[in-house]
Amino acid sequence: MLSALGNPRQAAAQVLNFALVLSTAFMMWKGLSVVADSPSPIVVVLSGSMEPAFQRGDLLFLWNRNLLQETAVGEVVVYNVKDKDIPIVHRVVRKYGTGDEAKLLTKGDNNQADDTELYARGQDFLVRKDIIGSVVAYMPFVGYVTIMLSEHPWLKTVMLGIMGLFAILQRE
Repeated sequence: MLSALGNPRQAAAQVLNFALVLSTAFMMWKGLSVVADSPSPIVVVLSGSMEPAFQRGDLLFLWNRNLLQETAVGEVVVYNVKDKDIPIVHRVVRKYGTGDEAKLLTKGDNNQADDTELYARGQDFLVRKDIIGSVVAYMPFVGYVTIMLSEHPWLKTVMLGIMGLFAILQRE
């Protein structure tokens, strides 16, 4: 263990290996963004508003299918609200018009009312540019790691520290 820390060449190699892992993950994320045509091709369900379809902690895979076909009533979409950072996963319940100017009304499956209260001030419907993507697949409960890291920020520091320690102490 001490020999890995005492040899600068091996320590530099370990740091570069760690940087390679991080950059590979980043490139995979960006590649998936390009393929899915979505700025955020994977999202985590943070609330119970879509139960029973999706549970809190489910990992959702998105695809911006609107390039090939219209968004349909009943489709589960992820959208952003102006001036808010958290994407919302809800189902399209009404649609008025077609194309980029179509007006969409969404609602969580487990909610009593539609999403007009969640939209930006003065906005009654969503339009095409508000949609990040449509849900095409999901993995149950895999996103709980993300939820834990966001609810307990100190876990991020611990996790990064452990990853860094493993990268430095790893033998080739």
